[in-house]
Amino acid sequence: MLVVVIRLIYLLACQTFRWLALLARSDASKDIEILMLRHQLAIVRRAQPRPRFSWNDRAVMAALLRLLSRQRRSQLALLVSPRSVLRWHARLIAWKWTYSSRRPGRPPKPEALRQLVVRLARENPGWGYRRVHRELLRLGRKVAASTVWSILKQAGIDPSPQRVDFSWATFLKAQASAIVATDLFHIDTVFLRRWFVLFFINHGTRRVHIAGITRRPTGPWITQQARNYLMDLGDHAESITFLIRDRGAYFTDSFDAVFQAIGVHVLPALPRVPRMNAIAERWIGSCRREVTDRILITGERHLRLVVSEYAEHYNQHRPHRSLGQRAPDLLTEPGPPTATDNIRVLRRDRLGGLIHEYTQVA
Repeated sequence: MLVVVIRLIYLLACQTFRWLALLARSDASKDIEILMLRHQLAIVRRAQPRPRFSWNDRAVMAALLRLLSRQRRSQLALLVSPRSVLRWHARLIAWKWTYSSRRPGRPPKPEALRQLVVRLARENPGWGYRRVHRELLRLGRKVAASTVWSILKQAGIDPSPQRVDFSWATFLKAQASAIVATDLFHIDTVFLRRWFVLFFINHGTRRVHIAGITRRPTGPWITQQARNYLMDLGDHAESITFLIRDRGAYFTDSFDAVFQAIGVHVLPALPRVPRMNAIAERWIGSCRREVTDRILITGERHLRLVVSEYAEHYNQHRPHRSLGQRAPDLLTEPGPPTATDNIRVLRRDRLGGLIHEYTQVA
């Protein structure tokens, strides 16, 4: 309200100076200006939509209208009517006696607490609000169960434990450690000889295993590589539940029988649908982009060295986003220490500097 009063005083002062300036002007000049203003007013009245008045404009118009007689007001072409002035006054009275609602109640919940409650509920679909409440108490957050219920309700999350079913992403992530994929890809040497590389990759750990390299991937050869792979896994082979492969003719029934003998379900991918074996295809793409497309392979021995070096780099050093930026062989190890000014970063070159690995030392 104080701002409106100050603004009104300012406008009245400006208008007063304008009236004083009119006293020094001739009657002819005033008549021309009046005619011009009347014509502009007629144009404004025809405009759509009609102009809107601020509270300061309304106050000035109302004050000037009181200085005119009723007969004179009826002769002038005004943008406002007496009814408009009365409506403005009624609104001003209503504004004066209208107060903002200040409902008493509990103080607002801390934003950090709200985010933690929502996070726990979304990361654990089977938890009800009481289970979330118990987890908060275990974390040292003293909060009432009703507060947890209220936060979940405001976030649009059903506080009951049966709010949602597991999504496909959650299901596949839970099954990832039990899924192994295999595929075969070729590399052409500098002498235009084509070699084939057979590999296996675990969906959960992303660890890759180079099974073998050959010029002729026959069914018996691939079947023998499958036996060798299971022997290398040892007791860990029992954790495999599904094997994903393509429908190439080299994956024969004897190959499937090697895995079915230990209870593994073989899932052939559909023809021309590489996304059904996306993780294996992704590894092939990484190997090509980072190594084989940037070097000339001279023969089998050279190819074995390059592929084995890259597989070792992939398993022991290359960070993976799905693994929290850790390498497959470092999942159980603690993260690196926080870097300080006293820690140096050393570089190790692989494949003649084609791949760089960095470590920090004190």
